[in-house]
Amino acid sequence: MSPCPTSHLCLLVLPVMSLLLLLSPIGWTYDSLTPGCHLYPFNVTIRSDRRGTCKGTHLVYACVGYCESSAFPSRYSVLVASNFTHNITSASRCCTISKEAKVKVRLDCPRGRHHDDIEILTAKACRCDMCRKSRY
Repeated sequence: MSPCPTSHLCLLVLPVMSLLLLLSPIGWTYDSLTPGCHLYPFNVTIRSDRRGTCKGTHLVYACVGYCESSAFPSRYSVLVASNFTHNITSASRCCTISKEAKVKVRLDCPRGRHHDDIEILTAKACRCDMCRKSRY
C-alpha cells in the first residue's frame, strides 16, 4: 500500500512540509519553544551625549515571549447589552514585567575626569498578565 492515499495530496503536502523545515530556526533554545514569557538578557549602553563622551554598558533583562489569547463570538446577552455592536469577545494576556529592580550604570569619561552613575530599570521576574497600554 502506498503511503499517500492520493498522489495529488502528496504533491501538495511534501513541498509545504519541506518549506516549513527549511524556514524553521536552527538556534532555538528550549525556553523559546515553551509558552509563556521569560527573562531575556541584553546589554544596554548609556551615553552622556551624542558623541558618546561618557558611556557605560550594563547587562539588563527584559520580558520576552507570548501568552494565550482567544477570540470567540459574543454570547447573546453581550450582543443585547451592546445593542448588537459587540460581535466578538476577546480575552488576551500579555508578557509583562512583574518584578523590577534598579541597577546603576557607571559612565566612564575620557582622561578620568569623572564617573557618573545612572540608575536604570531591569526586569527581575516576568508573567502573563492583563494587557495594558504603555505606562511610559
